Amino acid sequence: MTISRRSVLAGAAAAPALAAIASSTASAQPRSATASARRTAPDQGFRVGVGLSDMTGPVAENGMMGYSQFDQRAEGLHQRTRVRAYVFADAEDNRVVYTCADTCMVFQAVHDAVLARLSAKYGDLYTEKNVMLTAVHSHAACGGASQDYAYSLATLGFQPQVFDAEVDGMVEAIVAAHENLAAGTVAYGRSELKDASVNRSRAAFDRNPQQDRDYYPLGIDTAMRVLRISQGGDNVGGIGWFPTHGASLTNKNHLISGDNKGAAAYFWEHDVAGVRYLDGTPGFVACFPQTNTGDMSPNLDLEPGHGPTSDEFENTRIIGERQVAAAREAFKKAAPLSSTTVDSRIMYLDMANQVVDGTFTSDGQVRRTAPACVGAAMAAGSTEDGPAIDIFAEGTRNPMIDALGGIDTPTPQWLADAQAPKLVLVPVGLLPPDGWVPHVLKIQIIRIGDVYVVGGPAEFTIVSGLRIRRTVAEELGVPLEHVIFNGYANAYSSYCTTPEEYDAQQYEGGSTLFGRNTLPAYQQGFAALAAAMKTGADVPRGPAPRDLSGFQPGFGREFPFDAPLPGRNFGDVLVQPAGNVGAGEQVAVEFVTGHPKNDLHRRGTYFEVQRRDGDRWVRSADDGDWATRYRWRRDGLNASVARITWDVPAGTPPGTYRIQHFGNWKNPEGAVFALTGTSAEFTVR
Repeated sequence: MTISRRSVLAGAAAAPALAAIASSTASAQPRSATASARRTAPDQGFRVGVGLSDMTGPVAENGMMGYSQFDQRAEGLHQRTRVRAYVFADAEDNRVVYTCADTCMVFQAVHDAVLARLSAKYGDLYTEKNVMLTAVHSHAACGGASQDYAYSLATLGFQPQVFDAEVDGMVEAIVAAHENLAAGTVAYGRSELKDASVNRSRAAFDRNPQQDRDYYPLGIDTAMRVLRISQGGDNVGGIGWFPTHGASLTNKNHLISGDNKGAAAYFWEHDVAGVRYLDGTPGFVACFPQTNTGDMSPNLDLEPGHGPTSDEFENTRIIGERQVAAAREAFKKAAPLSSTTVDSRIMYLDMANQVVDGTFTSDGQVRRTAPACVGAAMAAGSTEDGPAIDIFAEGTRNPMIDALGGIDTPTPQWLADAQAPKLVLVPVGLLPPDGWVPHVLKIQIIRIGDVYVVGGPAEFTIVSGLRIRRTVAEELGVPLEHVIFNGYANAYSSYCTTPEEYDAQQYEGGSTLFGRNTLPAYQQGFAALAAAMKTGADVPRGPAPRDLSGFQPGFGREFPFDAPLPGRNFGDVLVQPAGNVGAGEQVAVEFVTGHPKNDLHRRGTYFEVQRRDGDRWVRSADDGDWATRYRWRRDGLNASVARITWDVPAGTPPGTYRIQHFGNWKNPEGAVFALTGTSAEFTVR
């Protein structure tokens, strides 16, 4: 049986033992990469800064994160995964940092390591209070950064290379944004996007009250909400919040990628704004964070890899480009914020033991959350984003399990009752040493002028996000549209549905770990944060999150030394390109190489497509581009082959080209050496 994206915890479940902008970026002309940043502190208004870095981990023989399949291991690279950071400061030098990473989730261990690094560099300037770390939820990203056992099971444990790449990339992006800080402005806009998502759990959504369903008449969240960030008269950044899962690429894909949102950022930065990532500081930084994405799928035909087409990479491109088009529309008509105040609040909640006031519960009674449990519906998955474990089904009853006489789980009756109507499969919150998922979780609100970004550590359905936005807006006394919800923030704890959706026990309800009152508990916490922000008061930090770094087992970290194919040397070309190609045709080259884990080439590239320019060769494309792919395969025990392809884009200048590969090989003593291979020349007509 296979385990899908629709069951991030299925590894545990399967083993119970376990208009001022007309001339700017909206028109494809942002501030140039070489323009000097203005760093003079303003008398009033914002200072803003943007930064970007590479966080690509090992692209070979490393588990991928999202679908939780043991056999989905990286075999190459489609596009590098990057992290974008934004710093906002007001006239009093109150600051907030917002980051968006092309990874599946931000785990608590990564959050804590980033904050420790920032503290060592900046003291108390950037802290857990004013830094929000978010993820695009790509299901084609490297896995293994989590120190929570349930989320590292399918990646064969903790993978230090992945963890280090994510932490290093996030810190570098924030440092770049800090150093880029200059007087600027922020504007806020909205557009509608109706053809980039579909509700994959409509049966659960339809259980919500009419006022919730009326807010989303199409059953999807169509809002693209955008911040336009400028320094002087130049646009330097854009943030486009829109909910659609990073699951355009299926669980059959083995190439590392940022999926549709990583693609969208690339299309805006590279294709529109002219950013070349290896040419120095980018002049424009765009990101596409998630919002309340829990029940929003990009597979418009409600089938993995289907809709709008039957090609998963083409779907990734189309869904990405649709987000860019909607974001640029909102960007163009964005209105400057009237306030320039910057503020932030956080609180840690023990979600396994929250007493929830009747103000927030569905029946008006005081209720409690419970220790985390995986439901049978979570192991079931669904057909929308990938197959799951066949013997389980969504819903409150499982006919196959009933026919087998039920399931025998180590779940105490009090916990089963507290989680009802969930059919508990694994009480992951009770597994030693302190549960296999986090239960002390950070909630956060950051204020950027008139806009309030609310960060939650889970995958929230659209109505869950709506209710939290309403709670925060009411407490603050601001329009609902001024509150943006952002899931996948700071940590990860599976899903959050409304109580009504929970009762349906679709996949999302079965994945709502802390029981039926998970959402009301979050609403209560966010209400306290918003009330404190309104009055200027502070709130107690709450309990400390766990530190699990002391014991982190992992397999697959070691890999054999490298040896070339018999009769070959490192860098030799095994397959030469065709001599003459045109737009729309593919160039393919193969090299004798070493294992990609020898050097991640982070902030670099494994290859370049080069064009002859007089007596020199100029880079035309690299491994971060949409049109290129890098596939790695092992030949025998120690030999490696790199296959590099380039789909020649329309508009490619004619001329003489070649492909140059940069790799590394390791000898039996563990020493690592660089290698280079160069293909024969070919002509683009």
